[in-house]
Amino acid sequence: MITVNHYMLLSAILFTIGTFGVLTRKNAIVLFMCIEVMLNSVNLTFIALSRHVGNMDGQIFVFFVMTVAAAEAAVGLALMIAFYRNKDSIDVDDFNMLKW
Repeated sequence: MITVNHYMLLSAILFTIGTFGVLTRKNAIVLFMCIEVMLNSVNLTFIALSRHVGNMDGQIFVFFVMTVAAAEAAVGLALMIAFYRNKDSIDVDDFNMLKW
């Protein structure tokens, strides 16, 4: 039988993978994907604990997190496209050209 502990362990593993990806990768698109994995692990935690406690508050928070994630993806990808058109690269190390 699957308990809330299993969901929490899966969420911790997903968050760890996402954190490792953010800290080690240099491609901006891969960084955004790792951040999305981290946000989804938080969503899984909210849903599992909401179900375990019997309260709908966690599920409501998931909708807010999904909204922020969608906005982050749209703005982030627009910035990546603009950066790629100017620099022909989306390497994070090249972002220092954005300084004044």
